[in-house]
Amino acid sequence: MPDFLLEIGCEEIPARMIDAASRELRERVSALLIRERLAAGEVAYFDTPRRLAVMASGIPAAQPDATEQITGPSANVAYKDGQPTPAAHAFAKKAGVDVSQLEKITTAKGEYLAAKVTKKGRSAAEILAENLPKEISSIYWPKNMYWRKPNERFVRPVRWLVAMLDAETIPLEFDGVFAGNASRGHRLLSKGAVTISGAGSAYVDALRAAKVLGRTEREQQIRKALDAATRTIPGARWREDKSLLDTVVNLTEFPSAVLGGFDPQFLALPEEVLVTVMRDHQKYFALEDASGKLLPHFLAVLNTDGDPEGLIRHGNERVLRARFNDAKFFWETDQKKSLLERLDLLRNVTFQKDLGSYYEKTRRVQRVCSWLSEIVKQSGMAIRPGVIHKAAALAKTDLTTELVKEFTELQGIVGGLYARVQELDPTLPEATRLAIADAIYDHYKPESTEDNVPRSTEGAMLSVGDKADTIAGMFALGLVPSGSKDPFALRRKANAIVKVIAEKKLPLPLNQLMRDARAGYHGSEAEKKFVDNAKFEESVRTFFHERMEFYLKDVCGYTYDVVKAVLAAGADDVVDTLSRAKAVKQVLHMPEFLAIGAACKRIRNILKQAEEKGIKPTVRFESLPDSAPEEKTLAAFVETEGERIEENRSKQKYGEALVLLSTAREPVDAFFDKVMVMVEDDKVRANRLALLQTLLQEFSTIADFSEIVTEGRA
Repeated sequence: MPDFLLEIGCEEIPARMIDAASRELRERVSALLIRERLAAGEVAYFDTPRRLAVMASGIPAAQPDATEQITGPSANVAYKDGQPTPAAHAFAKKAGVDVSQLEKITTAKGEYLAAKVTKKGRSAAEILAENLPKEISSIYWPKNMYWRKPNERFVRPVRWLVAMLDAETIPLEFDGVFAGNASRGHRLLSKGAVTISGAGSAYVDALRAAKVLGRTEREQQIRKALDAATRTIPGARWREDKSLLDTVVNLTEFPSAVLGGFDPQFLALPEEVLVTVMRDHQKYFALEDASGKLLPHFLAVLNTDGDPEGLIRHGNERVLRARFNDAKFFWETDQKKSLLERLDLLRNVTFQKDLGSYYEKTRRVQRVCSWLSEIVKQSGMAIRPGVIHKAAALAKTDLTTELVKEFTELQGIVGGLYARVQELDPTLPEATRLAIADAIYDHYKPESTEDNVPRSTEGAMLSVGDKADTIAGMFALGLVPSGSKDPFALRRKANAIVKVIAEKKLPLPLNQLMRDARAGYHGSEAEKKFVDNAKFEESVRTFFHERMEFYLKDVCGYTYDVVKAVLAAGADDVVDTLSRAKAVKQVLHMPEFLAIGAACKRIRNILKQAEEKGIKPTVRFESLPDSAPEEKTLAAFVETEGERIEENRSKQKYGEALVLLSTAREPVDAFFDKVMVMVEDDKVRANRLALLQTLLQEFSTIADFSEIVTEGRA
């Protein structure tokens, strides 16, 4: 069976778009092969800035023939007096068989004619030539280009196509470009077309000879080059940066590295500013000494095989010097006006067109943080409300600074740095001023689930309050994320809130948090455009339930059924939910809980069937003359052990509560073995339903065990 190759060659693709597009192309081709019964072995990829390629090993040269049964007219219409009618002849002709080969089948609608038809498989080349252009044009890009008519869209102009089955070319065409066996090598290090002799390893080898490496090889070559260049500086090491490494891998086809330097005087600037300029603006790696202190050197990754005359190094040093000079100028200029003096300037900075300015947001965040601080303070946690209040007032003032206008990645960080070097209030103790600076510095954190949370409780409170204000305002306007659309990154902000509350163990109920955040808009112009409060509360409750599910499953690693079980018992208190999830995971190996899970499912089904039939349980269980001994034993368990379980649950001693709950297995098993619930006697039946309802409530205060998957755990 032949190997398949598709390469789309184009102008340089933006580095940030390559990974997602390459993954999507691979998924689309895999789905196409499966759909068309051309399922392959391994489906691999090969991507560089100038190409996206997918390779499938050992696909069939053609589809296998397929036999299918097609249904025709009803037997009553197809035959009259035992003879085939024109309808039967027409159906036989359509099916391509003789009328004598038709057979009768019985369906839900009656007796019909049917025919078995063998559909000859099409060649793989024909299928791929027909379908691949549609798959190519369907790849999602954040931005597209249209460069000729008719308007096919792609991220950059397509310059060449390679489509092959082994050594044979597939007659594929996309936007006027016809596929062949000619690729292109490195733009500078290779000349002319590169002939591909066949799909598979021959393709990779041909490109390697033309100075084009695959992603893994490029990353390895970059790491080796960075290590080699760094060794020329005694005691130095390059600062590991996964995001930057991924970027430069996607900017190069045959990489090397060059070591450069800058004037040590620039080290007087904060490290965050220097690293941001090098990493985000120039794509340079920083160098540091063994203690982590920044050194006056950098590493640039080149898309060529070296810089023997030092011209590239010199150019990079010149550009970096200019950028550092700009940063130094902005830093010094900004110091002429303190953060306190900048607060009023926020009136002219729009937060969101319907939600007002950043000045108004600042006042709202101060209020919500004050309310939240009181909740935390009453719980017994050590907190400094004054630090939070002052930090909230100054948190957004760096948006008016020249440094942030030039380096937007540094918002928040610049505010924290300026608060460290400026005299915010001569009456403030030094420790308090630094605490305010730290809270401002951290208040955008965490920016992802991998990012660290703010260092201090005050920084955590400011982070939560700031994000809650944004989410509340957007949801109140009806700007709820849907599908892949989340233009205000509200999911990321909600994930951050959950992560901060979880890791800092803040006693902040999510529903209360969002109610307080919305209350901050009371009396504002924005409030006139808000949805009603009930709709708001329902939407944010659903939203945070989804975020809790994501955090437990994707961040904490709990299985899907454990997550569903725990969330069914409540998701408002993040810290409590995590404690319950931990306790449930610890007892799942116990046979008792597998049995209880099965019992919960059974109880829920019985109660559901009763409800569907209009049968209601009594208000509470009571011992009747007709009550079975097993029934009374189970009721006694609920009464005696229920209080102890509830006491442990209220103290968040979930492990102890679950151990007590596990002792219910024996009376529950005995009850179901000996007692019939749905009996004819209305009073007995309603009484037993009440017992089951009470028991289910006792079982479900920590987690809904009916959600636990018992198969495979025994």
